[in-house]
Amino acid sequence: MTYLRVVPLTAGECLNVSALTQRGAAWRVQTYPAGFALLLHPTRGPVLFDTGYSARVVAAMRRWPGVLYGLLTPVRLDPRQTAAAGLARLGFAAMEVRDVIVSHLHADHIGGLRDFGAARFHLDPAAYRPLRGLRGVAAIRKAFMPELLPDDFESRLQPLVFQPAPLGLSPFPVAADVFGDGSAYAVQVPGHAAGLIALIVRTTPQAALNGDGAGLTLLASDAAWSVRGLREGLEVHPLARIVFDDADAERRSAGQLRGWLQAHPRARVIVSHDAPEARHA
Repeated sequence: MTYLRVVPLTAGECLNVSALTQRGAAWRVQTYPAGFALLLHPTRGPVLFDTGYSARVVAAMRRWPGVLYGLLTPVRLDPRQTAAAGLARLGFAAMEVRDVIVSHLHADHIGGLRDFGAARFHLDPAAYRPLRGLRGVAAIRKAFMPELLPDDFESRLQPLVFQPAPLGLSPFPVAADVFGDGSAYAVQVPGHAAGLIALIVRTTPQAALNGDGAGLTLLASDAAWSVRGLREGLEVHPLARIVFDDADAERRSAGQLRGWLQAHPRARVIVSHDAPEARHA
């Protein structure tokens, strides 16, 4: 059975108020990593799940209307932290990346797409459909910066194909087998953003979708601000829900993820804006 190695990485960080990201937390500014992941596939080579920030995001936030995004979510980025730089340190050239799985189209997830000129972009068509053609303030209101997309983005787009989910992915009714080999399944978790996906990855040859989660990693993207929040069902502040694409869908998606984790207690969890969870016992 095909399996992947998951290497969590970060490309910059953003600032937010703790009390907004977790109800009941202190009203203080906190830094949150812009996480992404390198997935090492035995035949496809280095694959990315998102890309984090890039210098293009920082530059766009200095211009109108991107300055509005920067006021709401200030960004810190060391040029040595970009996805391309991180891969280079691990011995991979950007042109070796043939596949980027895009969880959704917010700036902290697509900031580095232009650096990977040989890659196809795998995503839920529902993520791009409502944003296609948006410009200016209308795009910023959706946390979308269209200038971050490569000029040939649409020709390189590889829509995920969702089919009835295999045994072991319940309560998700459908899933997309990204590479057709059972190594990575995308599941739909919309709410924070339209078309948001999470990825369930097989990381050992013995891992079974219908087992206890051993050898599986859940890459939950922005379905939660923290691993603990996702596992325990901790709510964000009501003010934070104002910027969600669909607050009711976000609750349903979080509930589905918790349900899957309860059925797979040994699965590892990684969310974009928290430190990666160690291997879960």
